[in-house]
Amino acid sequence: MADDYDSPWKEAIERYFADFLHFYFPLAHAQIDWSHPYVFLDQELRAVVHDAELGKRFVDKLVRVTRQGGEAEWVYVHLEVQGDKQAAFAERMFVYHYRLYDRYRKPIASLAVLADDQAHWQPESFGYEVFGCQLGLRFPVAKLLDWAGSETRLADSANPFAVVTLAHLATRATRDDASARYAAKWTLVQGLYRRGWGKQQVIDLFKVLDWMMRLPKDLDAQLWQNLETLEEETHMTYISSVERIGMEKGLEKGLQQGIEKGIEKGMQQGQARMLERLLAQRFGDVPVWVTQRLDEANVDELGAWAEAVLSSDSIEAVFGAAGH
Repeated sequence: MADDYDSPWKEAIERYFADFLHFYFPLAHAQIDWSHPYVFLDQELRAVVHDAELGKRFVDKLVRVTRQGGEAEWVYVHLEVQGDKQAAFAERMFVYHYRLYDRYRKPIASLAVLADDQAHWQPESFGYEVFGCQLGLRFPVAKLLDWAGSETRLADSANPFAVVTLAHLATRATRDDASARYAAKWTLVQGLYRRGWGKQQVIDLFKVLDWMMRLPKDLDAQLWQNLETLEEETHMTYISSVERIGMEKGLEKGLQQGIEKGIEKGMQQGQARMLERLLAQRFGDVPVWVTQRLDEANVDELGAWAEAVLSSDSIEAVFGAAGH
């Protein structure tokens, strides 16, 4: 069964962002005022980097936080979760960083988690020097492979991302051995109940484990049977049969909706990029507000604007307003 890395990571980061930073980037965590709310800016991130594809991206997050002392800043968290060694990785971090700075004119913290299998691959900077002009970016990196051999310390940690790290390492290590995958997953599931977490956190992290560490049907059924016995013995009925059915149906529904949305989104993005090129050919440089309108539009709106391009004498006329 194909392993799924990016979806569980996205889920875990969005639910436990503070824990994520505390575990992988404690210096950044210490400089944020967590009494203020933080905001995920995924749509804004897509608008900035949509035409700067430099290698496959798995989890990209832009988060607005409040710095200690009250100064607002934007934190750009770029995660190469299912990452393989990529020559353009550091360049991509650099390109996204300066694009985000150009948009917001605020300090940007670029952070990267590397989850590849190459022990000696650890890009931390990108830059160049020419004719006495120097430009570059250094960014903090957390290498998951560095945690290999520290499983006991991870198992004793109360941070949810210790579990996520263990699950990720175990998933990669058991990709060709279903029995070993089953044993590793069962050990991690038991650990969820030993940590003294509340019901919702156990359920949240069980979903991450179940999503990431996929098993053949027979071993999956055995694990659920063991889980029911464990809950009876510990009197902790966190993941009941009813919740399991709901989780399975939710996953099936989510997969189907994801496929349908993916097809629709792909068509929409393709149409938006074609229209953007057409606008550039007719009117020159395309303003940022136009790019945002294109990214947010549905298929019908894109079609109407495409028809208006040839008959309009300005880019504002295409959209019926200045757009600002």
